[in-house]
Amino acid sequence: MHKPGTEPGDLILLVDDDPEIRQLIGYFLVQHGFRVAVAANGAEMDREIAAERPALVVLDLMLPGEDGLAICRRLSASVRLPVIMLSALGEETDRIVGLELGADDYLPKPCSPRELLARVRAVLRRREGAEPAGGGCYRFAGWSFDPRRRELRAPGGVAMALSSGEFRLLTAFVERPLRVLTRDQLLEIARGPDADVYDRAIDVQVSRLRKKLTGEDGGDLIVTVRSEGYMFAVRPVLG
Repeated sequence: MHKPGTEPGDLILLVDDDPEIRQLIGYFLVQHGFRVAVAANGAEMDREIAAERPALVVLDLMLPGEDGLAICRRLSASVRLPVIMLSALGEETDRIVGLELGADDYLPKPCSPRELLARVRAVLRRREGAEPAGGGCYRFAGWSFDPRRRELRAPGGVAMALSSGEFRLLTAFVERPLRVLTRDQLLEIARGPDADVYDRAIDVQVSRLRKKLTGEDGGDLIVTVRSEGYMFAVRPVLG
């Protein structure tokens, strides 16, 4: 889809098995300057991504075959595309699970196309602003982390997969070592100032990241400061 007479904008891939929703949301995004590709399931989504990498994926949770959570996990571990999840369930637990698996944002269905448009723009701005300006690799406790390549390697050299949320959290920690970061600060750093406040979502993502990161002595690199927040307990060397 592309609105005639306009310059082509970012490509948004809309994955939903409801053709009316694909048409409604797709038309609205096109009217606001985006290009839109559509898919009804995971297999069609894979074909669209192979044809052209989108700037962002709008992904329904309830899909035939491979469900949205499984797809989100797969995207986060492989192509690492920004994802906004849509779900008719709308429960906080589902939001936490979606964010934990790497979704950049989450909206309950039915959602306003205008609200979705605002979230799409916010995620793309956040994604662009999160790209590291400088080069270099952070080294700490035998680990290495290259933000530009989005690459984390364990002390033995094995590459570790990071979800989008884990990547942003780790970037926040290595750039602010030995400082207590509150949940609100981490939420704003990782998800932007307009994000909904889900403290438990941050707790879950920090917990998952902490399990992946273990110091050479077996100690935690991310420590909990009671009633305050979290702190990255080592000072990385940038080089």
